[in-house]
Amino acid sequence: MLFCPIYCCNFRPSKPATLDNIVQYIPQRPPFVLVSELLHADAVTTETRFAIPSDHILVENGVLSESGLAENMAQTAAAGTGYLAQQNNTPVPVGFIGAISNLQVQSLPPAGTAILTRVTVKHNILNASVIAAEVFYNEECIASCDMKIFIQ
Repeated sequence: MLFCPIYCCNFRPSKPATLDNIVQYIPQRPPFVLVSELLHADAVTTETRFAIPSDHILVENGVLSESGLAENMAQTAAAGTGYLAQQNNTPVPVGFIGAISNLQVQSLPPAGTAILTRVTVKHNILNASVIAAEVFYNEECIASCDMKIFIQ
């Protein structure tokens, strides 16, 4: 299993979300799902794992594309929001990426491997969230960005 050196959260969802049931927390459906497992979710931080299949729609030339990394970050935010909504017996909301800023991609992870993604909520204002996201591969941060997400 992938291990992030700064993974400090010991809370795990009571029913771990895996590829089989992750879609209960996110609005995306196959073949556009980019999270495999919900590792942690609270009001501030969400962490997911994504096992990258070689035949995924956003794998190009054997690696997950930059678009795939950005969508993985957004889906990580969605998974945390969806999990918390279900814990509060409210419908899972649908969100839309409003803006991506400060996107940095150091490398693209190969298909057949896994990445760990961490999203931290910086601000919530009305129906908008500003998040910071990081993607780790082999314990190294390979991508990061800030994102504005609007909740429908």
